[in-house]
Amino acid sequence: MWRGAGLRLAPPPCHVRRRSRGAAMGTALDVRVKRAGKVYRDGEILSGVVVITSKDTVQHQGIFLTMEGSVNLQLSAKNVGVFEAFCNTAKPIQIINSTIEMVKPGKLPSGKTEIPFEFPLQMKGNKVLYETYHGVFVNIQYTLRCDMRRSLLAKDLTKTCEFIVHSLSQKGKLLPSPVDFTITPETLQNVKERASLPKFLIRGHLNSTNCVITQPLTGELVVESAEAAVKSIELQLVRVETCGCAEGYARDATEIQNIQIADGDVCRGLPIPIHMVFPRLFTCPTLETTNFKVEFEVNIVVLLHDDHLITENFPLKLCRM
Repeated sequence: MWRGAGLRLAPPPCHVRRRSRGAAMGTALDVRVKRAGKVYRDGEILSGVVVITSKDTVQHQGIFLTMEGSVNLQLSAKNVGVFEAFCNTAKPIQIINSTIEMVKPGKLPSGKTEIPFEFPLQMKGNKVLYETYHGVFVNIQYTLRCDMRRSLLAKDLTKTCEFIVHSLSQKGKLLPSPVDFTITPETLQNVKERASLPKFLIRGHLNSTNCVITQPLTGELVVESAEAAVKSIELQLVRVETCGCAEGYARDATEIQNIQIADGDVCRGLPIPIHMVFPRLFTCPTLETTNFKVEFEVNIVVLLHDDHLITENFPLKLCRM
């Protein structure tokens, strides 16, 4: 048998896994609210249970539940240098913050333990519970955080659960605001070479720009004539977020969603329905405060085959009824 000079085979690796005491105990913490949709309004009771599951007895230094609501503001990269003072001083705007001690220091038995809780969602004075909204530069969020404090040798356990706040329904009746529109080369703005544009005539209407957030935006669009072939027609929903302070305000528009309502060279004179649902969490009732604003717009975008892009903008006012 040939043997390589100085060749030694290493012994097979020995995989030894040591389980830490915490892993052996396998303690799990969870927060659950009663409503499946997790939607609440000002004045209601937020209720649920904290669930602790463990194989062994758990010793702790107290179990606490905190309800928090805050508005986080952020500037876009293009405005950071302009409003440097804002960046240095911008702190989350606290809407609500409340903590209760659910269980005093002691021991929990092995198995599953459920601890019920109730939190009143009630603002004091003239303060308002803004609606939950996940934006780019403005973010309004509400959470429940459960903390199980333990000794120095064991790591504290924390579990966070987001719940949704809807603003109270607006009193009174919403007045519809229908809008008729006509789009031609002459009606377009910010056009450098108007003479080079192909001739077209697009008519239509939006049933209302005052919109109930739970109902779709509706209307109709008709391509009466177009010299160039139509490639696509789209509805673009845009959020316009403004935030700032005494030093100045930054206003940024970003797309929420884009829905194609026609594909290809549509028949002339054929009514095309406009129908767009407002997405949950990414829209909220139009909001204006001292430090920030959240507004919405819709763009009707027509793309022609010669790469001409035609855009018509309509401001929207959203409310909850």
